[in-house]
Amino acid sequence: MYEQVSFSLLNEILIKLQPDLKREELQHFYTRLGANFYTIFSLFRHLYGDRDDFNEQALSLVEIMAKQYIERPDVLKKSDIAREQDHNWFLNQKWVGMALYSDGFAEDLNGLKSKLSYFQELGVNLIHIMPILTCPKGESDGGYAVSDFRQINKDIGTMEDLQSLSDDLRKREILLTLDVVVNHTSNEHEWARRARSGEKKYQDYYYLFDNREVPDMFEETMPEIFPETSPGNFTWCEEMQKWVMTVFNRFQWDLNYSNPEVFIEILDIILFWSNKGADIVRLDAVAFLWKKIGSSSQNEREAHLILQLLKDCCQVTAPGTLFIAEAIVAPVEITKYFGEDAVNAKECEIAYNATFMALLWDAVATKNTKLLYQGIGSLPNKLERATWLNYIRCHDDIGLGFDDNDIVRVGYEPAAHRKFLIDYYTGEYGDSNAMGLPFGRNDKTGDARISGSLASLVGLESALQKNNPEELEQSIQRILLLHSLIMSFGGLPLIYYGDEVGTVNDATYLEDETKANDSRWAHRPRIDWNKVELRKKSGTPEYRIFTALKQMIAVRKELSSFADFNNRELYDVGNPHLFVFSRFNLTTGEHILVVTNFDASPQYLNLDDLSHQAFNQFNPMYDVISGETPAMFKNQLVVPPFHYYWLTDSIQR
Repeated sequence: MYEQVSFSLLNEILIKLQPDLKREELQHFYTRLGANFYTIFSLFRHLYGDRDDFNEQALSLVEIMAKQYIERPDVLKKSDIAREQDHNWFLNQKWVGMALYSDGFAEDLNGLKSKLSYFQELGVNLIHIMPILTCPKGESDGGYAVSDFRQINKDIGTMEDLQSLSDDLRKREILLTLDVVVNHTSNEHEWARRARSGEKKYQDYYYLFDNREVPDMFEETMPEIFPETSPGNFTWCEEMQKWVMTVFNRFQWDLNYSNPEVFIEILDIILFWSNKGADIVRLDAVAFLWKKIGSSSQNEREAHLILQLLKDCCQVTAPGTLFIAEAIVAPVEITKYFGEDAVNAKECEIAYNATFMALLWDAVATKNTKLLYQGIGSLPNKLERATWLNYIRCHDDIGLGFDDNDIVRVGYEPAAHRKFLIDYYTGEYGDSNAMGLPFGRNDKTGDARISGSLASLVGLESALQKNNPEELEQSIQRILLLHSLIMSFGGLPLIYYGDEVGTVNDATYLEDETKANDSRWAHRPRIDWNKVELRKKSGTPEYRIFTALKQMIAVRKELSSFADFNNRELYDVGNPHLFVFSRFNLTTGEHILVVTNFDASPQYLNLDDLSHQAFNQFNPMYDVISGETPAMFKNQLVVPPFHYYWLTDSIQR
């Protein structure tokens, strides 16, 4: 769009640019800049237009974008062009991810490189390496308290190691995802150190206050993220004699995005890692980017504008790079991180489907799907050029962020139901065989979240300890049931490392005083590769889980219905234990009926109750996972306990 004010500024910027930023080979950069500049200008002016140095800051912004484009390797520039031409490339059903800590998975980056054939064996072709940057020992928050955004933790490897890994991943057509922590820095970051030494420039990078007047006003409406270990949202800095905003931990200082220099610094960092080979950048804690007195300081409109501006700038310099929004927020807020008032994603192309994850855990505990149906039905549709990241477990705790209205609609009392779930997964309820741990317990509100590995939460650890074959069988079936849903529901499935072989809680974190007070380390294991070798031994839990997942992934990749184009239909079949939906490709006529049973008893699905005529014509019914025809009785599908089907007809196969 041509607009005189913005393009007048653009012309002024182009005249002032340093000579080395006017090279002929920057043709693609300036074409994209011209196409996007009105939007970039509008957002930048909305956020920072009242500053006297606005034009100078805009010049600095464009210079950073141009410099990073010059630094961008030719192989990535070619990839950018290819992805621009196939702009829905990431919606294809072929992508299956795994999230991991490189040191927990394979000691370091070189060890990870030596395991690439393992991912290919399973069928994984997207690797999310959890934070690898320099952090203070003992105060790292699992890698999210960064003290240098451009240095890799020496215990994990070097920049050369990462570059070698990135090159190998690209040759194997495996996507690389890296984290950029956008909300805060470690208090040991250079910016924080220089702020403590009295440099006004860097004090303006953070939220600093001489007394408690303003912090107390913030505290009236801001929730506590870690009430057990880090109560409140501000920390006194003796050296500066100031209060610092520290929403997460006292050693994590929140960045002040009302300062454009902070925005430009973070954009520069994102582009730096994109140039190192990150196909996808995971933006951590995006809901917290804008602070406002009288609000929760989460999900503010300006936070969304910051993300839109980051995306527009990245599309100029590195348009092949995708963003993941790490926004674990209320269901009604999550879809906003794709972008609002737009058909296509304008902020982040990918967002964590935290609502789906939590609803799955509710269905496991209750053995019914009424809240799962209700919660999914309340989620707004995603945008066309956007996709969910579907997961069962991750490095973080499980929050029970269901909408209270949904809980009430299905007949539960919100506080009592959340307490039931916490008790169930920490093994304190009835005959629960879950071995989870409470996390972030807030004695003021009674709230808590849940830590623990997938295998321990569904009873595998307990079954192994008791040598109980029946419980062992049920726990394995639950593991596969949950994975069948993240593989089929619509989006990018993300397996958490160790889950593919049934890894249980790792209690060794209790021996480390820097980790002992954080139960999340129970599900951040160091992989025992001797145990992983059991995936090759028939009959072991490792073999059964790994082999089934491998088959599931292979089948997913064959079915175009699992590409993510809002091509899903839910069916309320009147059975509270079943969760049923279809995936389809209208171009090819392919239909897949996904049927899952969360109960410990067999259930029955009357196919006549399905609204979609296509399924009544399935003759015979065919499960694409097992290759078998499932049991039927009088047009009723028999669904065994904790079982799943991906059904089509034999003609389509």
